[in-house]
Amino acid sequence: MTDVLSRSVYLRWRNAVFAIFAASGLSIATWAARVPTIKEDLGIENREIGLALLAMGIASILGLSASSVIIARLGTRTGMFGVLITLSIGLAILGLGSGFFHSYAMLIVGLALFGFGNGCLDVMMNVDGAAIETQSGKTILPLFHAFFSFGTVIGAGLGAIAAGLRIGVAIHAVTIAALIVVLAIVAIANVPRRAVTDAVAADSAGPEAAPGDSPARGWRQRLAVSLSAWREPRTYTLGIIMLGMAFAEGGANDWLALGVVEHEGGTAAIGAAALTVFSVSMTVVRVFGGPLVDRFGRVATLRVLAVAATAGILLFILAPNLPLVFVGAALWGIGASLGFPLGMSAAADDPARAAARVSAAATIGYVAFLCGPPILGFISDHIGLLPTLFILVVLVAASGLASSAAKPLPGAKVGAGRH
Repeated sequence: MTDVLSRSVYLRWRNAVFAIFAASGLSIATWAARVPTIKEDLGIENREIGLALLAMGIASILGLSASSVIIARLGTRTGMFGVLITLSIGLAILGLGSGFFHSYAMLIVGLALFGFGNGCLDVMMNVDGAAIETQSGKTILPLFHAFFSFGTVIGAGLGAIAAGLRIGVAIHAVTIAALIVVLAIVAIANVPRRAVTDAVAADSAGPEAAPGDSPARGWRQRLAVSLSAWREPRTYTLGIIMLGMAFAEGGANDWLALGVVEHEGGTAAIGAAALTVFSVSMTVVRVFGGPLVDRFGRVATLRVLAVAATAGILLFILAPNLPLVFVGAALWGIGASLGFPLGMSAAADDPARAAARVSAAATIGYVAFLCGPPILGFISDHIGLLPTLFILVVLVAASGLASSAAKPLPGAKVGAGRH
């Protein structure tokens, strides 16, 4: 069990992880907001964008798989620093490849590094966020994801400005990459070394552990415990919730702006603005989501938001004019806001097994988040982008129907109304 930290150490840790969530959102939105410009710079079609996203998705899955090994070996503190640097390098390469060298191959390489880094980071920061939630005794994982959304709002807004001012993708991406490196240095300095999934370490010791056990055996034991959640049925039922909402969020990040440009007659700047509306809406709900969940419970909250997301995506697809498209984007963001963080929160109900379960649940969600958009891209080449988004409607509805899986485990202590 994780020891209670002093308030000053706890606050520095919490704020550092807030910043790391924001950095991840900033990086993803920087890429997403410039997709129309990247497509124009390289002279490629949706199929090639989908292939690039698939490369990023595969690399991200590798990162998700490697995250358990890295956490067991190095802990989240060192691990998060390393992967923040990795994703920053990838962001710089994809920017230079598309905006300066006009090389599709460089775009693929950059997205692979970018995806691997973000895949690892997503698990690590959620593991730390779940541990901090346990320390606080309140539902705060939605607030961590709000900071991810703050990052996407900032990234989408800067992307809209850069597109409007015709700032090259290379300059834009390299500047953001450098900013993330600086942020990583400052944030990691405030993450305590002991924030290395203490529960996993404690569980892995077991009654048979001896003082003379080798370090190699120790980290292999921690890895075995971290993988144990994959044998639990609840992991997969939570995964249904997270899969639908992750598809909805990932689909918006990668295709919403392009949908506005190609099917609604908007400019690249208007497409980025629509993505900003989506991100702002998601952020607002995540900021206030914790108290709402503590009052009304996870299950009821998830069901209401699934209805909102379904309505928003349908309106975005069917709206006859741009103002209604923006309304649809707002409802889409509101509805997709809490599925992922509440899935993480549910996975962390038992603090003694939280690290393993959060890691497994995050993997399911992020596989959908990262692989969903390229799948949508390939399908859109055959039936069109907007009709393809009906797939999201079905998946979000399934997420809402599965929301009872988020009911807290007996004895869960985090939050007052998690029923």
